[in-house]
Formats: sequence, structure tokens, C-alpha cells
Amino acid sequence: MDRTDTGAAARGATVRTPSTKALRGLDALNFFLADVRDGLGPYLAIYLIAVRGPDQGWNEATTGLVMTIAGILGLVAQTPAGALIDSTNHKRAVVIGGAIAVTASCLILPFISNFYLVTATQSIAHVAGTIFPPALAAITLGVVGPKMFAKRIGRNEGFNHAGNAASAAIAGGLAYFFGPIVVFWLMGVLAALSIGAMLLVPADAIDDDLARGMTEAEAKADEKPSGLATLLQNKPLMLFAVLCAIFHLSNAAMLTSVGQLLTHLSGKDHATSLIAVCIVAAQCVMVPVAVFVGAKADIIGRKPIFLAAFGVLALRGVLYTLSDNPFWLVGVQLLDGVGAGIYGALFPIVVADLTRGAGRFNAAQGAVATAQGVGASVSATLAGLIIVSAGYSTAFLALAAIAGVGFALYLTLMPETRGGTAASSGSADSGTGLPPAVPASA
Repeated sequence: MDRTDTGAAARGATVRTPSTKALRGLDALNFFLADVRDGLGPYLAIYLIAVRGPDQGWNEATTGLVMTIAGILGLVAQTPAGALIDSTNHKRAVVIGGAIAVTASCLILPFISNFYLVTATQSIAHVAGTIFPPALAAITLGVVGPKMFAKRIGRNEGFNHAGNAASAAIAGGLAYFFGPIVVFWLMGVLAALSIGAMLLVPADAIDDDLARGMTEAEAKADEKPSGLATLLQNKPLMLFAVLCAIFHLSNAAMLTSVGQLLTHLSGKDHATSLIAVCIVAAQCVMVPVAVFVGAKADIIGRKPIFLAAFGVLALRGVLYTLSDNPFWLVGVQLLDGVGAGIYGALFPIVVADLTRGAGRFNAAQGAVATAQGVGASVSATLAGLIIVSAGYSTAFLALAAIAGVGFALYLTLMPETRGGTAASSGSADSGTGLPPAVPASA
């Protein structure tokens, strides 16, 4: 049976019943792709500062500039990446191509040291990496359908964080004996395993209409997706984008800054292992947090859980300033597991709530991720400049204050989105405070 036949049958059902093979493929894909999707992440700063060092022109400021430039180019690609996922029926091939591009761009780094070449390779990695969040969410929605989406997203994030924890533990252990270069070896292996996992999800198990956010009734009636301009008319979606930017303006530089601090405190020989411990500690916390959010988001609601993420993020920034002891810093990093675990699980759920029926779920993810990327990109440079001019404690307090602003804005302005909108009826969902959804045929 081809994908069209399968999709047509699924649209008439209230709940999709995906095969065990497809579900296990999603589990494996989220696990192995976890370390590939973000490229080198915090290891980039450690590698450039600890291995390249000031003798080759690398410090906190220049490293932050590379990350900012790459981040800006990546965020420009976010919305086109989401629109691509909405339009293509070859989502598996897009994921595989992205994994190859990110990995190749990072594996070349040990062979170059020029600022412009390093910036170019990391820019390619960031642009290619924009494919993964919308693609994984779309494939999940296309496989399990909207009824089981929130619960399945929580499971996805659980496997993603477990994969991050496992890869960071392996990297930390091997880096102790072989140095920071081990991170590059690990990326190559995980990229190959990610490709194999993607191929475990049958192409005909993905309903492309459901994957772009069409309702089952609209997909059955062959409704067309709304125009991209309708995203700008969705005020709650635009507000959520601003809040995501604020969250990442505060969050993105925290782990990187801790890694740089540990490099100065412990020396380059142990910095990679220590940052790996920080990552493992946080990721181990993220697994149960993400699963909990997926299981309870429909019961508790989105808003109270998201407020907890902002509150924990602000607290984490303050606690970093209380001690330079490596064990304390690792302990505080556990709070990243709560904040980031909540954010990662709720992000696609809230976007799905706000775009239900428009058929632009993945483009909307890309648009919100663009705002998120703005915050993350500026965060690295902001933190780097504050560290150089006023020290690490001042930088952490500034990041904490930004999180506090995000908490206040979410509390006072953002409506509860549980239940989404009723596009087919043209009326807002009761109690959500949301405007009517734009009809899919608009």
C-alpha cells in the first residue's frame, strides 16, 4: 500500500494506529539524532578556546562572534526550512541530507583554524540543523495523528535527552583519555546511526497532510493550506515567538559560559570532561521532565508548565554566581534539565495549538524558531562581552534577569492554548482567549 492509500484511510479514523516499526524508528531517530542535530553545541567553545587558544586568536569574544554569525544565518533559514517540510513528501530524505551536512561541516573543523573558514563551516551546520525540529515534529504528527501528538512529543523529547546524555557521557569519558578531538569521532558514528534509524520509519507511515497540521476533516476534503501571510495575523503565535526569543536570550549562553568558566578553572585537559558531566546531569533530568510534560500537558495546561520553565531558568542563573566550585556548577546545571526539558516538550505542542487547521504547522515552527534563534544568537555575544568586561557572575545575573522578564510577560500576556482553535467552525476554543483560526482554504 502506498502513502496515499494509507493516508486516506488514516484521515477517516479518530486515532491513528501506527505500526510498532514506525514507533520504534521514531524512538531510535530521536535518540541517535540528539547529538547530531545541534552540531558541536557547547563543545565548539571548548574546542576553540582550549585547543586553538589565544595564540591562534581565539577567546570568549571571538568564539561568541562565530556562534552569533552562524546562529543568524541559521535563524534566517528557519521559516524556509519549515515551509519545505510542509511542502515535501520526502521528509525522510530531508532528515538524512541534513544529518550528512551538519556532520561533514563539523568533521572538517580540526583541519582548519582560519576565522572565516570556521565561521563558514559552522554556518553550514546551523543552516542544515534548522531542518530537524520541524521535520521530527512533522513526521511524528504524520505518524501518530493529532490525538496522540502531545504524549508522543514528550516521548520524543525523552529519547532525545537520553541520547544527549549517553553521547555526552561517552564523549566525556573518552575525552579524558584522548582529548576534545573525540567529539568529532562520536558525531560521525551517531550520524550513521541516525540515518539508519530514519530508514526504520516507513515512508507510507507518514501522512503528509496531517504532518503539516491539517485537521483530519480538512485533509479528507482536500482543503489547501492557508497562505504563509496568515502566520503574521496570528497574534498569540507572534507573542509566543517573542517569549521564545526571550527564553533563549537567557538560556542559550548559560551552558557555554559555564564551559568557558570550567576551562579557566580546571584547564583544557579536563574542561571537555567536565562540560560533558554538566550535559549528562541535565539530560538525565530532562528525560522524566519531558515525559511528564507530554503526559500532563493536556491535563494541567500549557501556561503553568511554561511559567515553571522561566522561573527555573532565572533561578539557575542566580545560583551559578554563588560558587566557582566545579561540583556546585555541575549541580546547578541539573536545573537546566527542568527548564529545557519543559521547553523542548511544550514548544511544538503550543505551536500546534495555535495553528491547528491552517496547514502551516511546520512553517509556523520555523517562524517561531527564527525568533528563538535571534535570542540564542544574541545571547552568545551578549554573554561573551559581559564576561570580558565585567566577569562571569555579572553575565549570569544578567541572563537571570532576562528570564525574569520572560516570566512576567508570559504570566500577564500569554493565553492558555490547551485545546487549540476550531478552524472548521471559525470560533475560538472555549476558555483559551484565542482568536478564531484562519480557515485552511484562506
